[in-house]
Amino acid sequence: MDARQRPRRVAPPAVGQAGAPRVLQAGDALPLPIRHTNLIFSALFAASLAYLMRRWREKIRSSTPLHVVDLTEILSVFGLVASLIYLLSFFGIAFVQSIVSSSDEDEDFLVGPPAAPGPAPCGHLGGAEGVVPEKMPEEDEEIVASVVAGKVPSYVLETRLGDCRRAAGLRREAVRRITGRQIEGLPLDGFDYASILGQCCELPVGYVQLPVGIAGPLLLDGQRFYVPMATTEGCLVASTNRGCKAIAESGGATSVVLRDAMTRAPVARFPTARRAAELKAFLEDPANFDTLSVVFNRSSRFGRLQGVQCAMAGRNLYMRFSCSTGDAMGMNMISKGVQNVLDYLQDDFPDMDVISISGNFCSDKKPAAVNWIEGRGKSVVCEAVIKEEIVKKVLKTNVQSLVELNVIKNLAGSAVAGALGGFNAHASNIVTAIFIATGQDPAQNVESSQCITMLEAVNDGKDLHISVTMPSIEVCKCIVFICSVITISRHCADDDHKIQFVWSLYNFDTQ
Repeated sequence: MDARQRPRRVAPPAVGQAGAPRVLQAGDALPLPIRHTNLIFSALFAASLAYLMRRWREKIRSSTPLHVVDLTEILSVFGLVASLIYLLSFFGIAFVQSIVSSSDEDEDFLVGPPAAPGPAPCGHLGGAEGVVPEKMPEEDEEIVASVVAGKVPSYVLETRLGDCRRAAGLRREAVRRITGRQIEGLPLDGFDYASILGQCCELPVGYVQLPVGIAGPLLLDGQRFYVPMATTEGCLVASTNRGCKAIAESGGATSVVLRDAMTRAPVARFPTARRAAELKAFLEDPANFDTLSVVFNRSSRFGRLQGVQCAMAGRNLYMRFSCSTGDAMGMNMISKGVQNVLDYLQDDFPDMDVISISGNFCSDKKPAAVNWIEGRGKSVVCEAVIKEEIVKKVLKTNVQSLVELNVIKNLAGSAVAGALGGFNAHASNIVTAIFIATGQDPAQNVESSQCITMLEAVNDGKDLHISVTMPSIEVCKCIVFICSVITISRHCADDDHKIQFVWSLYNFDTQ
């Protein structure tokens, strides 16, 4: 994701800070408070201008040359020029500059020495083009040279150095030397790299800063929630927030979980298709379910086997296990349970060759009809009735236009495109923003944003009934409802009348 950062100028030290030079401002013309100084020069300008205009009118009437002036007129001219210079420097220049300048930066029009340069960049990071990095300590130079030469693997730096921040800096310098390109716009300092060691994101060289906005309050099932959304897209949070307002002012939304079952589908190959069919029959026989459950459930206190669905392709057998996972999203939980079952089956089917713990029949991080039909993770329906006056006041449209748009665009348009689970305006926008803000896997947006939006006119055509059905939201329990309800609110609020529910942050406590 492109964070689209603008280069930022380093502001000079504030006046009064240690090491900051004394900076004279335009308002320091007199040793008075700035408001008094402004009043004095404004009054001086008005008085000087009025006096000179009166004197020049008298000279014109008496045919006296204008260049013949007395001491009072000289002082008035001086006061007019001085006050005009002050007022322009204080009020006018910044305003004119903001119009004619093409720069996005705000200039501080100060009288005094130029701003002190910002701190020098770390020598491990590489600066702008043409800037020679500071010389590194000899020990660090040797480590970087070894990484560049391939003598030391980059992934062992944290273990060898015992300093994750230093390891990231040296790895970053090695990348710069190998590629010959600077790593610009990617911060290095300000992040706890030790917190991700052995947890996530190997071989770090920096981190990305993403703004997080808050939409809400979202009234769902009688409770109010505020929903974090991490995005670089303009208007996404604003329109979502407007949809939350429409829902709240209409009495709120309600939700129901239709199914809660994470899936994992290993694939095994047999010598013959007949042999694969024998295992298929064994797994789908209700008489064997209790035995399989006992073996599966040994892996976790929360994971409970719900069923097994099998499919064959030649002599390959795909076994789709589904289980409840408590408050967790449950991918690791179900994988361990599936491994227990495979080990158990190996005794009765020694000719079974397990090709992969995931055979893509799950289906994880890919659009698939099996998820759209059978569900995966949390299958949720959310609904709300938006009152006619709220549609007009908040959404700036009418009920009939929204219903017509949903049929022509979200339903018919998606059908023409051959969409799979995409009968909505843009559920993926909201799901991804919430996933990133709450630490979910953004790649699972693929199936989690499968959604069908339905709009109907109710109460004699005056009010709008809106619902979203999302059969495969792959999140922990704390996030599931928020995503579905927020999808509604964003679509309610879009300028082109897109309607869709957004999830609500249900209960942010996880076990």
